[in-house]
Amino acid sequence: MRIWSMASDMAAKTPPERNRYVDFLRAVSILVVVVGHWLIATAWYVDGELTPGHLLKSHAQYQWLTWLFQVMPIFFIVGGYSNAVSLESAKRKGQGYADWLVTRLHRLMSPLLVLVIAWACVAGVMTLMGVRPVVIEFTSQAALIPTWFLAIYITLVLLAPVAYKFWRRFGFLSFWIFVGLAALVDVLFFAADIRWPGWTNYFWVWLGVHQLGFAWRDGRMGSAGKLLIYSALGFAVLYSLVHWGPYPQAMVGSPDKGLSNTLPPKIVLMALGVFQFGLLLALEQPMRRVLSGARLWTATVLINSMIMTVYLWHITVMVIFGSVLYLSGGFGLGVEPGTSGWWATRPVWIGVLLVLLLPVALLLSPLERRGRKPDSPAPPAARQVIGAVLACLGIALLAMWGFGGGPLPWLDVAAFGLIIVGAGLSGLLSR
Repeated sequence: MRIWSMASDMAAKTPPERNRYVDFLRAVSILVVVVGHWLIATAWYVDGELTPGHLLKSHAQYQWLTWLFQVMPIFFIVGGYSNAVSLESAKRKGQGYADWLVTRLHRLMSPLLVLVIAWACVAGVMTLMGVRPVVIEFTSQAALIPTWFLAIYITLVLLAPVAYKFWRRFGFLSFWIFVGLAALVDVLFFAADIRWPGWTNYFWVWLGVHQLGFAWRDGRMGSAGKLLIYSALGFAVLYSLVHWGPYPQAMVGSPDKGLSNTLPPKIVLMALGVFQFGLLLALEQPMRRVLSGARLWTATVLINSMIMTVYLWHITVMVIFGSVLYLSGGFGLGVEPGTSGWWATRPVWIGVLLVLLLPVALLLSPLERRGRKPDSPAPPAARQVIGAVLACLGIALLAMWGFGGGPLPWLDVAAFGLIIVGAGLSGLLSR
């Protein structure tokens, strides 16, 4: 297969000093998120009616699975490690902030623009065809949910140089400062019922987790034994906060009415990150030996070469496939979610979606690998930052309400406009 041969060639050129476990964790964490989304989204076709649902809401006994499937803390830790490496490289090359930033934004936002533009076109066609607004809103919002992560991660990329300097100056104290800020926000949220500061935890929680990636890069995480102790302590804190505290059990979504660990983020996600990361990092040395083998490393390189495309498009593929099944008379959707029969069909469901996602990833992933022209000057840093912030705001609005939704009738148009204008300011619409 040509794509495997290309990945094999890239894998063979890997510098010996590269930490392959970082790339492996990035690939695995995204695949876990993809499978998790495909599991918790349910659809039940009965008497000609389709009832979409959420497994964690309809079957609360499965909420504990999110302690395994919520791996975004791992992705942010890996992001911290990768940002540290790229910042160090930029410093050696004498690159400034603008030159460093334009490359990071190009890699993150190019595949995102294609998804947003595609769904803007789909929503427009559905509107012209007379599709009910509620259907347009539901399908587009579901498909664009994954973009919330990029809105946050792009913001962290903008702040990465400052955060890295903060780490180099204060070390682990920088992590604990973010922990303290996140805890204070949660105290206000739960004890004082002051909820608006909760939205700042999108910064404190994820910046704190991101700092652990810097610690990993600097070799400050300690031995495998210490890491297992950290993991156990993280689990103990997580269990205590959920069991005796006010936090819901689910680490994904909003299955508990009016309360969520992710919307906005809560400090339990930091405890979850320490629990998961301590355990995974304790396996680093044996895993690096395993990844020295050609086959597993080639597979890791292949997945990473299309990782943003896989992440951004996996729900769109599910929405389209589910729509086809619905229009075919509910074929395959007649099993009640959460039952033993439903679980027995999940491997088939996931397998089919993987097969359908693969050609989409192969077709669109070249956008991730397409670099800027070597002689193309980077836009001024201030312009890039303003453009990225505008784009992130538009992304957040569409992720929350989709096309046709929201409190204002023109909100989706404004959000789409913010993304396009932001991309233009950041230099992403020109090569």
